[in-house]
Amino acid sequence: MGDSKDVFTVGLLYPQQGVAGLFGPSCRASAELAAALINARDGILGRELHLRSIDAATGPEHVVRSVRELVDDGAVDALVGWQTSDVRHALARELRGDVPYVYTALYEGGESADGVFLTGETPERQVGPAMSWLREAVGVTSWFVVGSDYRWPQATAVACRRFAAALGTPIRGESFTTLGTDDFGAVLRRIERSGVSGVLMLLLGQDAVAFNRAFAASGLDEQVVRFSPLMDENMLLAAGPESTQGVYAAAGYFESLPTRASMDFNGQYFDQFGPDACVPTAVGESCLEGLFLLEQLIGRSGSADVRAIQAAEGPIRYHGPRGEVTFSDHHVATAIHIAAADGCDFQVLDTLR
Repeated sequence: MGDSKDVFTVGLLYPQQGVAGLFGPSCRASAELAAALINARDGILGRELHLRSIDAATGPEHVVRSVRELVDDGAVDALVGWQTSDVRHALARELRGDVPYVYTALYEGGESADGVFLTGETPERQVGPAMSWLREAVGVTSWFVVGSDYRWPQATAVACRRFAAALGTPIRGESFTTLGTDDFGAVLRRIERSGVSGVLMLLLGQDAVAFNRAFAASGLDEQVVRFSPLMDENMLLAAGPESTQGVYAAAGYFESLPTRASMDFNGQYFDQFGPDACVPTAVGESCLEGLFLLEQLIGRSGSADVRAIQAAEGPIRYHGPRGEVTFSDHHVATAIHIAAADGCDFQVLDTLR
């Protein structure tokens, strides 16, 4: 498989256009750094790791056809990367364990298909604890959900209703908008009428940018906080510092995370790409994390065969930019942090329990 027996080729799936296209440069750069570090450790199975870019923003059907062709031609040995949940779901059902597939995005939880290994945050580890923290630390007593209309936001909203009921912080309204929405006037009027103290944003990429601009322009940022499990520094920069007051996010990594592991990663990243490189956001860092996990999975089993990988016993533990990482039952567990926007950056406030 791969282009040569001396090369281990990983199909790197990440968005290169569209609503999520602003994540692309950080994904690519972080993956390139991971490949350089892995190759310095003798590659994968003694073979040099090469990355083959695949645009994950061309729609599930097109992505599946492209990946199926590459796998059938033996052009890729594994898949790693960040893409939306509808793409992951379609790929997992198509591949059925033909090659290892490391999915790096935060997601709605519940994936258990053969050959799919997940490094991203799930609502139980990320959103629920953040809602509890925001109730205690910020005083959020009620919520309105605003999400993009596809698999991840819809399924995550179901979990949010459960969390809200357990916390006694009711959800007083929900609105799901088509991808590419830039007019949120009607949604903002509903939020204002609802009298909530918090908005749960489950919006993708550029849609969240447009929402944050409109939210601040309406003056709601003076009275209602916003929380998103998918909010990175690129999105803050795109929205502008005047639009980020009262925005909170939770993730396993922030560029400003004051830990030795994070600072070491940041140093390696900017040494590799220069001081003007795009920020290595949580979305981008996830692609490095995915390649590190692939290295560990194959190293433990001594094979890139999915059956061998899944038959290998015991959890995997390793260190990366997020700190200590434990992998078991197809998922990664790591510390999750909550942060508040400070202009176009994040100030990390606490580690969620």
